[in-house]
Amino acid sequence: MARSTPGFVGADLAALADRAGNIAMKRIIHKRKTYMSIDSMNEECNEDWWRQPWTPEEMEKLTISMADFEEAVQVVQPSSKREGFSAIPNVKWEDVGGLDLLRQEFDRYIVRRVKYPENYEEFGVDLETGFLLYGPPGCGKTLIAKAVANEAGANFIHIKAPELLNKYVGESELAVRTLFSRARTCSPCILFFDEVDALTTKRGKEGGWVVERLLNQLLIELDGAEQRRGVFVIGATNRPDVMDRAVLRPGRFGKLIYVAPPTKDERGLILKALARKKPIDASVDLSEIGQRETCENFSGADLAALMNEAAMAALEEKLTSPERSSDASPWTIKDTHFEQALAKIAPSVTDKQMQYYQKFGESLKAPRNKA
Repeated sequence: MARSTPGFVGADLAALADRAGNIAMKRIIHKRKTYMSIDSMNEECNEDWWRQPWTPEEMEKLTISMADFEEAVQVVQPSSKREGFSAIPNVKWEDVGGLDLLRQEFDRYIVRRVKYPENYEEFGVDLETGFLLYGPPGCGKTLIAKAVANEAGANFIHIKAPELLNKYVGESELAVRTLFSRARTCSPCILFFDEVDALTTKRGKEGGWVVERLLNQLLIELDGAEQRRGVFVIGATNRPDVMDRAVLRPGRFGKLIYVAPPTKDERGLILKALARKKPIDASVDLSEIGQRETCENFSGADLAALMNEAAMAALEEKLTSPERSSDASPWTIKDTHFEQALAKIAPSVTDKQMQYYQKFGESLKAPRNKA
C-alpha cells in the first residue's frame, strides 16, 4: 500500500485510513444485514435486524482488509495532486509512434529503476538521474517524457522553465527549491523542464544575474542525487549550444539524448498513431505516405498538421457535397485528401538545423540515439 500512495503526507494517510474504515464498516454491516434477513423468516425481526447484539465471533471479523484500502486509495488524493501539482500522464508510447531506441534507453535508466529498485540496489548500480533531450522543435520531446512517466507509473511535474524567472530577488530560487521538495514528496517522480535553456544560459553575461542565481540553485538541487532518490530530472531544449557546460556534467543533465526527426518507417507509425480516432479510408496506406520524399524532414508536429489538414479537406468535401445527408456510405479520409494536405504542409526542420544538431552532438562526444 505504501508503494500505491506516492505523495501522501501524514494527513493524507489519515484520511485514507478513515475512508478504508468507512468502506469496511459498510461492507460488514451490509453482509450482516443480508445474512440476518435470509436467516430469519420473521418480517418484524427483519426490520429490527440492526437492534440485534453483535456476537463475539462477529466482533472478531471487524477488520479492515487490503481490498478496503485498495478501494479507498482510488478516492483519496494526496494534497499535492489536489493542488494540481503532479499526476501520472495518460500518454503512452503507442501514442508517440516509433522511437524504439529512446524507449529502450529510458526503460534502462528510469522505468526499470522505478519498478525494481531493490535489484538495482542489490547490484550497487548507480545510473544517471538527469537527462537532456535536445533536437529540432516539434519532434516529441514533451510526449517522450510523459510516455516515460506513464510506463514507469511515476508522477510527472511539467515546468515551463521561463515561467520560473522572477524579477524579485530570491523568488526564482525559492520556486526551484519548492519544485524539488514536492518531487521528493511525490516520488517516484519525473521533473520535466521544458525550454530548460532559459534557466541554464552561460554565466558571465551582462545583466544575467537573475538567471545566474537561479542556475546556481538548480545546480545545488541537481547535485543532491542522494537526497532526491526516486526523482528523475528531464530537460528539453532546441538550443543546447547556449547552455552552461557545467549543467551538462555527469550527475546533473549528464545523459544527453538527441531526438531527431522521425525516419521513414517512424513517420508511418506516427501517422497511424494520429489516425486512431479518425475515419481513415481502408484504401489509404499510411506507411507509404510516411515514406514519400515530400515527407522528408517532417517532424512529429508536421505530421500532426498533415493529418489535421487531410481531415479538414475531407470535412469540407462532405459539407459542400449534395449527398452529405445520405447514409449510403460513411465519409472517410482518402488519399486525395492527403494529397491536398501535402500540397499545403512543408517540413519545419531544415537541412541547416540538422547539421547544427549533428555538429553539437559531435562537439560533446555524446551518445546520440537517432529515433
